[in-house]
Amino acid sequence: MLGNALLFLIIAIIAGVLGFTGIAGVATSIAQILFVLFLILFVVSLIFGRR
Repeated sequence: MLGNALLFLIIAIIAGVLGFTGIAGVATSIAQILFVLFLILFVVSLIFGRR
């Protein structure tokens, strides 16, 4: 999931440099959502994985 977030971040950066602001905005939003979801699942696995 973290790899997908980084992939969308790279796509957003490339699209932003090339001037595709709509695609860059959407890719940035997707990257942020995936990163937050990754962090939540990571913390949950740390908490419940020790039992």
